[in-house]
Amino acid sequence: MYVQELEPVAGSLGLSALVAALPLVIVLVLLGGVRMKAHLAGLTGLLAAVLVAWLAYRMPLGQTLSSAAQGAAFGLFPILWIVVNALWVYRMTVHTRHFDILRRSFGRLSDDPRIQALVVAFCFGALLEALAGFGAPVAICSVMLVALGFEPVRAAVVALVANTAPVAFGAMGTPVVTLAQVTGLPLDDVASVVGRQTPLLALVVPLVLVGLVDGRRGLKETWVPAVACGIAFAVAQFAASNYVSAQLADIGAALAGAGALVAVPHARVPATEAVRASVLTGARSEELDEDDPRREVVRAYAPYALIVVIFSLAQIPVIKDWLSGATQTYDWPFLHVVNPDGEPVGGNVFSWPIISTGGTLVLLAGVCTAVVLGVHARVAVREWAATVHELRFAVLTVTSVLALAYVMNLSGQAATIGYFVAAAGAGLAFLSPVLGWFGVAVSGSDTSANALFGALQVTAARESGLSPELLAAANSSGGVLGKMISPQNLTIACAAVGLAGREGDLLRRVLPWSLGLLLVMCLIVVGQSSPVLGWMLP
Repeated sequence: MYVQELEPVAGSLGLSALVAALPLVIVLVLLGGVRMKAHLAGLTGLLAAVLVAWLAYRMPLGQTLSSAAQGAAFGLFPILWIVVNALWVYRMTVHTRHFDILRRSFGRLSDDPRIQALVVAFCFGALLEALAGFGAPVAICSVMLVALGFEPVRAAVVALVANTAPVAFGAMGTPVVTLAQVTGLPLDDVASVVGRQTPLLALVVPLVLVGLVDGRRGLKETWVPAVACGIAFAVAQFAASNYVSAQLADIGAALAGAGALVAVPHARVPATEAVRASVLTGARSEELDEDDPRREVVRAYAPYALIVVIFSLAQIPVIKDWLSGATQTYDWPFLHVVNPDGEPVGGNVFSWPIISTGGTLVLLAGVCTAVVLGVHARVAVREWAATVHELRFAVLTVTSVLALAYVMNLSGQAATIGYFVAAAGAGLAFLSPVLGWFGVAVSGSDTSANALFGALQVTAARESGLSPELLAAANSSGGVLGKMISPQNLTIACAAVGLAGREGDLLRRVLPWSLGLLLVMCLIVVGQSSPVLGWMLP
């Protein structure tokens, strides 16, 4: 048995917290200062966490390595299982050219570049975030906007800023699933609070986007469809995350936002030549003028419709219970950890939701997609293998970061830091989103930031008398605003639109928006921690 200690270094909470923070500091310095590749920084941080747990916290080496193995296992399944299968579906649409058909379909919805920015970057970007995340929305939407005639820098900036509101529920809810796992809080509780924070961003972001595309004129002429899109997105994200499923939150929100744009007459008003001339300074792709048979357009939308249908069916109580029945629960080997009060911690047990997990459902949708798009089984398998190869460094990054998080959580390092941070008292509510923002800005992933800081937030909340669910959710909601300034996302955006080496230019364009929206989120969380907005919490 290993009993967690809070003050293992000289009996001092401050010194113990300083030592416990070393793995996090090393990762952040290597990523943000040294600019080391994320997977190497993650592995280095993992080594530091193991050494601190073994030498400073006196956790038996066998249990330390076992906790790291459990974190890596969770990184592979369900997290990477979702990402691989979601990107596999996308790769098959590219292989069959149906993604080009989808792009042309979006171009025909409106010839107004401000509306196109909302359709492509905000709505379709949210759908891509829901299915895959991890940089895919920025890369794909940037390319689509350039094909529509957007100047490359503007296309990249619009795609980066749009990739905010859906991030917390991205990759089939992976960030909130991870947050619930590392904190021990019920998934429904965490998702419901996040679903009462990020929808407020969705009300603002569409207005920011039309302003980025066309300044004051854009706000004046297209504020009605922007507001309608934001409201529909926000309502759907709130409703799905609170009453349906965290995995469906972004899918429902993206479809609702797009539906609102189609329904609002203002969105279908042709753009004036003055608007098009001032906004579309790039070269418009000639492929957009090709006509596509209606049957092929339906097939292009089919993969996303299949995912929505399969996940919706999986929420029917009878089917949900049947799927959950296949979940396997194991006593994790070589791990016997109790907290300072002598109570066993949740990490001693590992749950494996074989069928009910989002990745398996996306795999089923992928098989159906292959049939609908006419992809031969051999080609489908080859595309799946190519997806795994493409994500090989992401696999190392995610597994190492989750392994690091599990070592810190199970050894007691995260608890020590949490107790120390709790000294911030009432100011903790304001700082909580900042911590998540910083984690995502450095790691490029809301999932990673939740894994690193989720348990810390909960411990600090309990010590300061604040709601654990509120601060855990704030970590994720604040984190989404760090996505646009993360080096990984900036690099992806530059590479997608042919601006390699100009990451600094993009950073200067998006940093004010990142900081401004972060301040809004901090004030929201402070309000929710007090009677002012406390009524918003479930």
